[in-house]
Amino acid sequence: MTAPDPDKPLMAQRFRGFLPIIVDVETGGFDQKKDALLEIGAVTVKIDEHGHLSIDEEYACHVQPFEGANMDPKSMEVNGIDPFHPFRMAKPEDDAIRGLFKFSSKAMKKNGCHRAIMVGHNTIMDLNFINAAATRCKVARNPFHPFSIFDTVSLSGLAYGQTVLSRAAVAAGLPWDTEQAHSALYDAKQTAEIFCAIVNRWADTAGPIWS
Repeated sequence: MTAPDPDKPLMAQRFRGFLPIIVDVETGGFDQKKDALLEIGAVTVKIDEHGHLSIDEEYACHVQPFEGANMDPKSMEVNGIDPFHPFRMAKPEDDAIRGLFKFSSKAMKKNGCHRAIMVGHNTIMDLNFINAAATRCKVARNPFHPFSIFDTVSLSGLAYGQTVLSRAAVAAGLPWDTEQAHSALYDAKQTAEIFCAIVNRWADTAGPIWS
């Protein structure tokens, strides 16, 4: 088993220099080009000398629908969001995306990583919405890998035999609050806990892996 380099941050040695950042978005539908991005939740993780991950810092933002954005009634019924509620304190999409990227870049620097890799449950949808928003807002420096992801649907199916987020959380021994579900930050934190549990289980079984 390869030992970690004592002169490099541990996280920079675990995933080829990528920093896993767990992201969840709430939206007005499934089309990243037409449907509104309404909430962003993101969570970073830290690592110890045993290769165990745990939640570190978090970012959350309510987002104002971009001009002309579609909001499918069925999606809005599921997420329960009133996009124009006066106490929602939503930010323009440009500010929300730049805030996420600043949060991610700061975490990358802290951990000595050269790129962020998005982790999520059905991650490709989250990545597509974030990338589409960055394109609309003309934000050039996107810290996330453009196509590589870690998806807890596949990981949970392997580790727990479950692919639905709520069922995977319960199988992992986590509490699940249906009242908070479909909040971007809550779902991101639950996804982060599942991701950490699976990585930690592997570390306990096979030993920590250092690249």
